[in-house]
Amino acid sequence: MFSFLRKIPRPSDVRNALAGVVDPHRVKSIQVTPEGKVIVTLEVSPDEVAHFEPMRSRAEEVVDRMRGVKKSLVIMTSERKGPSEHTGPIKTSSAKNAPLDLSKIGKIIAVASGKGGVGKSTIAVNLALALAATGKNIGLLDADIYGPSVPRLMGIQNQKPETDESGRIVPLTAHGIKLMSMGFMVDESTPMIWRGPIVQSALLQMLRDVNWDGLDILVIDLPPGTGDIHLTLAQKVPLSGAVIVSTPQDIALIDARKGLEMFRKVSVPVLGIVENMSYYCCSNCGHRDDIFGHGGARQESENLNIPFLGEIPLHAKIRELSDSGTPIVIAEPTSEQSKIFSSMAQQILTALA
Repeated sequence: MFSFLRKIPRPSDVRNALAGVVDPHRVKSIQVTPEGKVIVTLEVSPDEVAHFEPMRSRAEEVVDRMRGVKKSLVIMTSERKGPSEHTGPIKTSSAKNAPLDLSKIGKIIAVASGKGGVGKSTIAVNLALALAATGKNIGLLDADIYGPSVPRLMGIQNQKPETDESGRIVPLTAHGIKLMSMGFMVDESTPMIWRGPIVQSALLQMLRDVNWDGLDILVIDLPPGTGDIHLTLAQKVPLSGAVIVSTPQDIALIDARKGLEMFRKVSVPVLGIVENMSYYCCSNCGHRDDIFGHGGARQESENLNIPFLGEIPLHAKIRELSDSGTPIVIAEPTSEQSKIFSSMAQQILTALA
């Protein structure tokens, strides 16, 4: 009843609280949201990351104890000085690129697209739900730090995660699967104006500091493209495979090929390719129209000798139900569209077996 007395700290208050734990020169930025979420970025050199992990953890504890703070996230950024060029195969075996210990998760798969706007997150959400419908314990990590959409797609954009007795973040649950997203930490209208190393650090913390224990499969919804997040994931996470999402258009397939080639270079198996918006299906009369062309992803899968997982139509129900936070696999599990996702899930389970 006295919640009106709760005072959210200012960035200067957070900086002062950290003065006894962290060298002030290492505090690169402090963000405080109206909901009481605090995100602190510490600057360290690449070789110091492991050494300063206890300091990062201690800083998080200090901020967590501040009056008015509901949740804190302390991230280390390790920007290198000077550009680096990469001309050969990507190597992932050095000690500093040692994988995270995610041994309590059965399998980890990434859902990726070379291009934005192809419906990758919608595919990732419905695929995760279709996998859960087989009886598997499923988690979904929204790795799109700049544009998280999983909270809205799953209908829990206003919920916030808590921590357990060990200090680990407890993933939220919706429609029977565990979820984590940067969208749970900040308001969806708040832009994440972060450089690549900070984004990488945030991703690793959502993997390392979230209690994913006991999952059969963790599905990771990647941002579009082939950038820092993708390389970090390949270096640090023992991926069991990747699913590529494309539309039939040539321009989308060009970028999908880049994604396929990236996973091959980092020795991650490609479980298959999905053609989203494969054709338009009128919700009134059922008339079909190939407005983006048709069959491009299937042909590409044949050319590259990888599995073709299915065609998802451009259908109003998929869009409407996604916007409402009740994906079609949950809202209409016996629909033709849901059956396609169920078929995809079975193919992936067979490939992972």
